[in-house]
Amino acid sequence: MSLAGNFSIALIHYPVYDKNRDIVATAVTNLDVHDIARSARTYGLSRYYVVTPVEDQRNLVEKIRTHWLEGWGSTYNPKRKMALELLQTEKSLADAVADIEKRTGKRPKVVVTGAAGRPNSVTFAELKGLMESNPEEPFLLLLGTGWGLTEQVFNASDYVLEPISAGGDYNHLSVRSAAAIMLDRLFGR
Repeated sequence: MSLAGNFSIALIHYPVYDKNRDIVATAVTNLDVHDIARSARTYGLSRYYVVTPVEDQRNLVEKIRTHWLEGWGSTYNPKRKMALELLQTEKSLADAVADIEKRTGKRPKVVVTGAAGRPNSVTFAELKGLMESNPEEPFLLLLGTGWGLTEQVFNASDYVLEPISAGGDYNHLSVRSAAAIMLDRLFGR
């Protein structure tokens, strides 16, 4: 199994901050659902979770997923079907972690991301080294929406991944762009 075969990614819609640093649940977007699934499939990940406590939002994601897996979309675009086979909705981060533990028999190492640097961050190379030295260990990479993951999520994680930086004074990538860059840095050739 490749390193990516024990690696999952989760798009977290709660708990995240809004621009006033209030803890909120953000809305799911169709582009994030599709594009992150495509990146996850391209790099061979085992699962892509969309995490939201909002039932209507989970139902929306399931409607999109079903359209591409069972509906007209499954025959119209088989490559999209392949990508969305990795997609799973969960009510909470704890549920996503429990699913990985159930599937693998091990609690995943949780890796949190954010646009701001932190003193305890690991580099992409260090994270890749951790995966290579523990190939049977499952990992879960968390991506925040809104204005980022809460301090509680950061404090409960096993690792904080260094931010993506282009070296300029503007650092506000879309989450789907950041996901693709991170996966390429970890699994690209």
